[in-house]
Amino acid sequence: MDIKGRTALVLGGAGLVGRAICRDLILAGAGRILVGGLSEAESRTAVGDLARLHPASSTQLLPVWGNVFVRDSLSGLRPDQIRADDAARGLLLADALDELSPAAYRASLLVQLILGTSRMAEGVKPDVIVDAVNTATALAYGGIYPTIRRVLAKRAAAVTGAGADADLDLGEDIDDLLAAQAIPMLVRHVQLASQAMIQAGTKVYVKIGTTGTGGMGLNIPYTHGEEKPSRTLLSKSALAGAHSMLLLLLARTPGAPAVKEIKPGAAITWKGIHQGPIHHRGRPMGRFDAEAANALRLESGAAFSLTGAGRDLGQPLESVYIDTGENGLFSVAEYAAITALGQMEAVTPEEIAAAVLREIRGQTSGMDIVAALDSTIMRPSYRAGVLRAHAIAEARALVAASGLPSIAFEILGPPRLSKLLYEGEFLRLAFGSLEAVGAAPDGAAVAEAMDAAVRRHDAVRQAAISVGIPILLGDGVTLLAAERGMAQHDWERPGWLIDEAALETRSQAEWIDLRVANGEQWLGRIRAILAERQTETASGVSSSRLDRRFSGDAFDIGEVAAWIFIHEDQGGRIA
Repeated sequence: MDIKGRTALVLGGAGLVGRAICRDLILAGAGRILVGGLSEAESRTAVGDLARLHPASSTQLLPVWGNVFVRDSLSGLRPDQIRADDAARGLLLADALDELSPAAYRASLLVQLILGTSRMAEGVKPDVIVDAVNTATALAYGGIYPTIRRVLAKRAAAVTGAGADADLDLGEDIDDLLAAQAIPMLVRHVQLASQAMIQAGTKVYVKIGTTGTGGMGLNIPYTHGEEKPSRTLLSKSALAGAHSMLLLLLARTPGAPAVKEIKPGAAITWKGIHQGPIHHRGRPMGRFDAEAANALRLESGAAFSLTGAGRDLGQPLESVYIDTGENGLFSVAEYAAITALGQMEAVTPEEIAAAVLREIRGQTSGMDIVAALDSTIMRPSYRAGVLRAHAIAEARALVAASGLPSIAFEILGPPRLSKLLYEGEFLRLAFGSLEAVGAAPDGAAVAEAMDAAVRRHDAVRQAAISVGIPILLGDGVTLLAAERGMAQHDWERPGWLIDEAALETRSQAEWIDLRVANGEQWLGRIRAILAERQTETASGVSSSRLDRRFSGDAFDIGEVAAWIFIHEDQGGRIA
């Protein structure tokens, strides 16, 4: 299809990938683009930025906004606001779970945007729709598993009589449980979109999908503190697969538009590199510390609690960060580990946009999963690999100039990655090089040196504690931690029983561990890395056989963490 003069609706157009698609549509001569965003502010900001980038373009840019998974009257509310309002919650459940009525169809914000009945773009019907909203994340992360646990706990209390004096009203819990059912929400979303596009005569629909794991397999090492693989993460992948199948059915429906899906199989980066306060979910992250004077004592058999732990330094945590758009802010080390060869690696938004434009024009990109479900995952790219080196070098230069550590912010999610990165940084600060670590006499020496680094380097220690990665000292009972005012991690929630099994689980996955056993583990890892390097050097032949090089005096904690995920956790990707 010739894009020139056509009208396009880009859902998620204010985001990282959406903006890249809008830029390509402008260069292709689109007559009008509806730039979608979740909020009015972000949509208008995106329109302003696009207009400044293309001052000579005749393309008309119209901001549209709101949650496209709900009706127009609810589209400006956050999910928690909808759940807190009885009337709004009732509408949400009826719209998603009842048979689709004409009234519910007309009330849908998505339908209104497609049919041109929206108050924001009345009379404008798109010829092309590009859906860059992360549907799987939006619908799958509705808290299904915690809600199930809550309902089952109340049910058990009612059955046993243990909750006779407790409030066992399940009404709100059941509503939450119904609202968290992702498949009915997805089915209704596709029903609405398909009917509206057929009615409006939409010519092309392109979805930017997801594998849910950044192209990795069931051995993906990143979790949110649950089992591996994470059932929460796999729920997103399952929903993304269900969405692809529904799109395949839509493509086989008479009267439907040409349906395409581009499914990136790598981390999508990057938007910008900056220095300043670290924000998460729109709020600055506080800066905390914990020292021996206010350390927790882990008494076996006692219920864990952070009450009174640590101290609030009264200022935001600042660092150097790489802004990855919808995925949030990454530290330099997090970015290095996630995008490392053998991990998620990376693909750029511009490459995704180029594939989208080819599909819209009717040219083959080789990436359309609707056309070939088994061969459409977008691979990591050469361009992203080259730019990765530039991004890391630029960010590290800013780290050196600012003196701010950029290790891990925990916005990315998996505490084990943050734990390994901080432990690696304390090793680097203690020894300076991989060779020096490998030359340590034993694990006790490694643990002792890490302990000294923890006590000596306040900024790194404070950063770890501030993002929710506490430090278990060598005695195995003293924990440097802070009550941060938020229970981001499972270990921060009060009430879990402190025993040997729990401590081992926490120290393996969530806590910096300064005990001798962990020192031995790190010594073994570093010696294995050095042996790998020595084998290559001794052969006298440099080749592409090894995925990475640990050369010279470099101590790249991101690459070391990636090596651990690949070799120790069996968490590498197939090339």
